[in-house]
Amino acid sequence: MYAKTQLLIRQARIIDPSSQRDEVADLLIEEGRISRIGASLDGRGADIINAEGLWLLPGLVDTCVHLPEPGHHRAGTIASETQAAAAGGITHVCAPPDTDPVADSTAVIRLIRERAAQTALARVLPLAALTQGLEGLQLAEMQTLKEAGCIGVSNAGQPVANSLVLKRGLEYASTFDIPVMFRPQDASLSQGGCAHDGPVATRLGLPSIPAVAESLDMARILHLVEHTGVRAHFYQLSSADSVALLRSAKAKGLPITADVCVHHLLLDETAVEDFNSDCRIDPPLRSQADRKALVTAVADGTIDAISSQHKSLGSSAKLAPFPSTKPGISGLETLLPLVLKLVNAGELPLTRAIDALTRAPAVCLGINAGHLEAGRRANICLIDPNQQRLPRDKWQSAGRNSPWIDTHLPSKQVLTITDGRITWDATTP
Repeated sequence: MYAKTQLLIRQARIIDPSSQRDEVADLLIEEGRISRIGASLDGRGADIINAEGLWLLPGLVDTCVHLPEPGHHRAGTIASETQAAAAGGITHVCAPPDTDPVADSTAVIRLIRERAAQTALARVLPLAALTQGLEGLQLAEMQTLKEAGCIGVSNAGQPVANSLVLKRGLEYASTFDIPVMFRPQDASLSQGGCAHDGPVATRLGLPSIPAVAESLDMARILHLVEHTGVRAHFYQLSSADSVALLRSAKAKGLPITADVCVHHLLLDETAVEDFNSDCRIDPPLRSQADRKALVTAVADGTIDAISSQHKSLGSSAKLAPFPSTKPGISGLETLLPLVLKLVNAGELPLTRAIDALTRAPAVCLGINAGHLEAGRRANICLIDPNQQRLPRDKWQSAGRNSPWIDTHLPSKQVLTITDGRITWDATTP
């Protein structure tokens, strides 16, 4: 949107897990960069925001944001969805390669980067396809795609059933130090499913996806990660068995990280009672025991980060019978409030929760972000933790497919600054 030459944020509670900072202080921004952090800074010539009672955090980093461009724009654009990110305090979004066309060529990666440079209000970090067309048959030109600007590769939840193809892909990625992101799910065990294989799906007569579909594929991938030494990130884990595999693999020293979608930390399979299609996501919401295992894993750091798993969908996408609806939740604007909901419920410590949204996901993605440091471009999230808000009132995403859109949630986004630009400002009329 715009940049201010000098901006002084006074008396905010600055929480930065990367530097173990949690104190009331001032923060001065000059020429788009953090100049100083300290008590009673000189604000001569600066625009001043009185932030007493507000929290100042590093800009949030989201490891999984499905962007609708390139595509048919029925459910938004890079501009609309990064505006939603800014409204949620998010300054960096990692975009999977399941675009249309698939991001398996340098032309598509460059198109995403060019459109992001022109219209994005958050830093867009594209992933390239691991295999051509995400079909799991032939490897994409990973090194060429890295040179075009992708930060890693992924098959975006599509299976690579052929273990030889996967092994060769991981060997290639390891050779060129290209991170690989996985959403494990066995294709044959999950085909046609739309809900967790549990009592709710049985009662409603819904085709199901068992938790073992995830853990079985994850075990296979972990063996190949150990064999090849590739840097790997597992995203959107959903089951207790997957957590156990992750914990064991980390104890062995494998070069792996992981995240979980915030919705899997708050909801379980009972959310799809009455065929509530707004709660249909992939992987599906699982059992209460799985949910508790995921929360525990975030709290103790076994799961590094929390993501939105954002996917904006058109108004008709959720209107069909439940099995025929499209999976996905528009989650950028509710990510931080939902995590604070977990904090308020006593399920996550505040500092760990903020870490899982800032420093930790930046480490997962291999980028230098998620912390506050003098001399660096300002990436900042300023919130009022004492206000509740109804997301619908200022909803920015083109997709309104959220079970939380009409729920009062904790915290109000006051200001977002991305790379020195103010991208969301509730301080002015």
